[in-house]
Amino acid sequence: MKQLISLMLVAISMAFLPSCAVKPEGPPPKAEHVLYEWHDQGGAGEVSVRINLTSQKAIVKRGERMIGWCFVATGKEGRGTPAGNYFVMEKIVDKHSNKYGWVSDELGSVTNPDANPSVPLKPGEQYNPAPMPYWQRLTSYGIGMHVGVIPQPGVPASHGCIRMPQDFAPLLYSVTKEGTLVKIMYGPEEPMIAWQ
Repeated sequence: MKQLISLMLVAISMAFLPSCAVKPEGPPPKAEHVLYEWHDQGGAGEVSVRINLTSQKAIVKRGERMIGWCFVATGKEGRGTPAGNYFVMEKIVDKHSNKYGWVSDELGSVTNPDANPSVPLKPGEQYNPAPMPYWQRLTSYGIGMHVGVIPQPGVPASHGCIRMPQDFAPLLYSVTKEGTLVKIMYGPEEPMIAWQ
C-alpha cells in the first residue's frame, strides 16, 4: 500500500511540474532545400556538365574546377533520361514543347495537367504547350536541359528532359555553347568541394 501511495504522489507531482520543453511561438520554420550554387568567375577552361541520375544533381565544371551545381529532375519511371555522353546541339532562350503541355478551360483552370497536342478538346478548352525556357537540346528526339519544376529534390519527375532551377538554367546557358559536353550517368554522388 505504501508503494501505491508513493507512486500516486509521484504521478500527482509530475502533473504539476512545468515542462522542460519550450513551445515555439508561431508556426514551425519550414525546411528549405538549397537548389543550386554558382561560383563562376570566368577564366580559361572548357565548360562541361555532368548529370548524375542517381543523386539527381548536375555538376558544372570549367576545366577541372567546379563552378556550380544544382538539383535536377530527370525522367521518371517509364520515361527515363538515357545515360551517355551528349553535346549541346541547339540553344533557344524561349522554347515551348511540341510534345507535352496541359489543357485548360475558358476560365484558365487546368482540366488535363499532362496532355499532348493530339488530345481531344471539349468546347471552350485549349491546349497549352509546356514552356521550356533556356532550352539546350542534347538529342535529336527531344531530350534537353531547361528550366522546370523540381517538385522534390533528388526524385525524378520529368518526361525525359533535365529540368533545372529557374535561377540556375540562365547561368548555365550563359557559359555553354553548341558542342559543350554533357555527360549523363548513374553513380555515386560527386563530392562537394569547398569553393576556391
